[in-house]
This record gives sequence, structure tokens and C-alpha cells, in this order.
Amino acid sequence: LGHFLVQFSKHLTSDIRHPMDNISEQKSSGQDDEPPVLTELRKHLVSRRRSLASSTTSHKEQTQTITPHDAQHESRSGIALPVAAIKSLLGVIQRSEANTMMGLQKELKESADLMLNYARQSSHKLMLGGRSHISLASGCELFMKHVTRCFLELPDFAECKTLILERGERFADISLAARDRIAHVGHPFVQDGCVVLTHGYSRCCVGLLMKAAKTKHFSIIVLEGRPDAGGAKVAKLYSDAGIPTTIVLDSAMGYVMERVDIVLVGAEGVVENGGIVNKVGTYPMAIVAHSMGKPFYVAAESYKFARLFPLNQSDLKDSMGGFDHGLSFVDTASWEVMDEEEKEDVPANNSSVSTEDVAKEATAIQGLVAFHPELPVTIENPPCDYTPAKYITLLLTDLGVLTPAAVSDELIRLYQ
Repeated sequence: LGHFLVQFSKHLTSDIRHPMDNISEQKSSGQDDEPPVLTELRKHLVSRRRSLASSTTSHKEQTQTITPHDAQHESRSGIALPVAAIKSLLGVIQRSEANTMMGLQKELKESADLMLNYARQSSHKLMLGGRSHISLASGCELFMKHVTRCFLELPDFAECKTLILERGERFADISLAARDRIAHVGHPFVQDGCVVLTHGYSRCCVGLLMKAAKTKHFSIIVLEGRPDAGGAKVAKLYSDAGIPTTIVLDSAMGYVMERVDIVLVGAEGVVENGGIVNKVGTYPMAIVAHSMGKPFYVAAESYKFARLFPLNQSDLKDSMGGFDHGLSFVDTASWEVMDEEEKEDVPANNSSVSTEDVAKEATAIQGLVAFHPELPVTIENPPCDYTPAKYITLLLTDLGVLTPAAVSDELIRLYQ
């Protein structure tokens, strides 16, 4: 028996290879072991930005490397995260070799879980703009419901798979056009001569206000948007479009509220009770607006409607994967917002630099500032907060203008 066990163990260990052997093979073959669904997700997130590259760059050169810096631009120039997830799930269906609907649904569920787990990792939060993944979860859940509905209509698996792909592509295209429809239904709420207060970098708000600026004259007050300088970044867009824009401290929302006519924000997610989850600071701004009788509007896509029912702020931790236990922010004391790559190009301590360049360097945002205090204190850095429905006047969505009470009805229609 002892001799048999020794021979058996040798047989087992002969097939076990050192992990570095696998790494060497991967390097030599140029292949990555990253799941295809994650590769496609990142590709979709940066495809809009890469499409602006030189037409002489080959397709292979444009897609072979997707860096975190590229993913950071998703919040400003790429497609929305839920739409990228839906497109990635369509790729899973195209590659699937499953012969039954149950097998296909299992593959889709595993792929959706991979994307959610990937998004929860702090090292990948640039892809989400450093905020929650609620919209990603709701987009995946909505698509999974779409798959189930197709199977109920067509029991034949082959026909059902074809229908899912056709409708899925159409669904993704409709989702891409959601912000245009929101701008169409929402711009009449911005009147000539009004003052709009906004918070954070919401592409829905940007589209709506840009459309309104084509026919009306108004001004915008933007909160600076710590910790990621979202307000300072979006203020540059508004200013370049010729809209009078003012940046104020986040803590000055009460100070400026008396001269504001409307408040407009985006949303990370719209929950079942009609409330919203959005960039931290939205909740106190809604309270101040409500107390001073200012209308509070939310612009959000319907694929961000989530089957969540938070009752208070503590209910958000599980939905957002916990809070960071460090405190880092972007210095928003200047007008120009610089990325890390741009920062490296700014000359320093060079006698040949002009006075204008020195002034530019002195007023440029120099990236992230991180605090790691030695004192025995606890740091909590929540990316989002929950705003109850009672503080929201109307929701401006691609489904139309909704009251907060109508959200639950729309969720039933979306998931029935």
C-alpha cells in the first residue's frame, strides 16, 4: 500500500507545474487569462474615446491595451456603464455553446457576477468614476429579464437565441439614445433668465442643459464636487459652451440656494420608492432646496431604475460594496483640471519657462491629494448618498416626466 501511495503521488505531482511556467507561457503567447466578458466591458467603455484617435492607427493597435487611465474617461466620454454591460452580455450569447436556455442563463449569470465583482474591487473603481455599481447591477438584471421573456415567447432554443440577439442589439441602441430623449423632455424646465444649481458630473444633465442653451439664456452654479472635482470638470464644458458658470464650495449650497431657481442633478440609481442614489452631497442639497421651496429635478435613464428599497444611508453600504477607509480628493481651487498624463507635461523649475506657464502651473490642479493621518481616527469616505422621494419634485427620464410615486409602476412594467 505504501509503495502504491508513493507511485500515485509521483503521478499526480508530475502533472503539476509551477505557476511561473504558466506566466511564462502567457507572456510568450501574448494571451491574457482575463475573462472575455471583462475585456469586452472595458473595450466598450473606452470605444467612444478611442474612436477619436487617428484614422491611421490600426484596429489592433487601438484595442490591444486598455489602461485604467482610459477607463477613467468613461465617466466623461464613453458609453454608460449599464449599456456597456448589456453589450458585453450580448457577446457572451454570441460565443455561447450552450444547447439549452438553462445553460445560457447560467453563463449570463456568471458573466454578470464577474462584472459586478470586478466593479467592486477598489483597483477598478476608476471605471465607475469611483462611485456605486448600482446602475451596472440594474442593467444586468434588466437584460436577464429580457432573456427570460424571449424564452417564454419562443420555446425553441435556436429561434429564441436569434431573437435575443436581435432584440438585445435594439435594446442597447435604445439605451444609447436615452440621454437625447431626456434632453428633449427636460429642457423646457429650464427657462430664460433662470439660475440652475447642479452637483456632480452627470451626462444627462449636461445633455439637457446644452440643449436648453441653444434657445435660452440662463446661468449655472456648480458645486465643486469633491472628492473627484466633478463639478470643476463639468464647469469647463458649460463655460466652453458659452453658458455663464460659477463654481462654489460644496458647503456653500445653502449660501447660494436663495438665488437659485431650479436644482438639477443626475442619479447613480433610482430606487423603488422614488428616491435616488447619487454623488455624496445630493441629499443635503435636496433638503436645503425643499426647505427653501426650490424645485428639485432628477435626470436619469430608465435602465438605472433599480429594485432596491433603502430606508436610510446605512442601507447603501452593501449596494456600493462598502466605503473607502481613506480620504483622497482633487484640489479644486483652480480652474484648469488636469489628468495625470497632462500633469507630467507641465514643466517645473525651468528657467526658460515663461511667466504665463508658471502662472498656469501654479493654478493647475495637481492630481490627487491623499490623507493618511497618524492619529487614531476613523475615516469614512462615502461616494454616494440616498435622497428620499419626498425631496424630489420630478424625475426627467427617457420614459417621460415622472413623479417619484410613479417609479414603482414603471419598475413593474420593466420587469414584468
